[in-house]
Amino acid sequence: MAGRPIDARGWIFEVQNADASPESWLPISGITTFTHNPGENEETADTTAFDSDGQYEQDVMQRGASLEVEGQYRIDKTTKAQDPGQAYIDTVWAERLGIDSRNLVRWRHNTQTKWVVWDATVTPGEQGGATNDKTSWSATVTKCGAATTAEVTP
Repeated sequence: MAGRPIDARGWIFEVQNADASPESWLPISGITTFTHNPGENEETADTTAFDSDGQYEQDVMQRGASLEVEGQYRIDKTTKAQDPGQAYIDTVWAERLGIDSRNLVRWRHNTQTKWVVWDATVTPGEQGGATNDKTSWSATVTKCGAATTAEVTP
């Protein structure tokens, strides 16, 4: 029997609150679409030589990846505070520079038992909307170094 496709809405994205003790992960709410680009920032070196018999050759010299999340700007109906995950990205992480500009993010599908964890930088995205739209929200996360994994714990 062939495998079945998974629902895109089953993906879970979280950002670590680096200022919290003990460790605290903030879900990022309101996401309606995401794009994981595992080839972002990849660099190659051309290794084609006379003895390549006219065939192109290369070596990968650098791996990279990015994750773009897009959705709706979310607030708490009672307090009017922005979603904690979105707010952390917009007002804490996105303001950091230099050696402080990295933060941890993680994501997984709800059918998976391990998180993918990245040390990463973030670029906040555009926000906007028209008369009958909900306000949009987005961010692009760029992986720094090798990805790791972590077990899902209750």
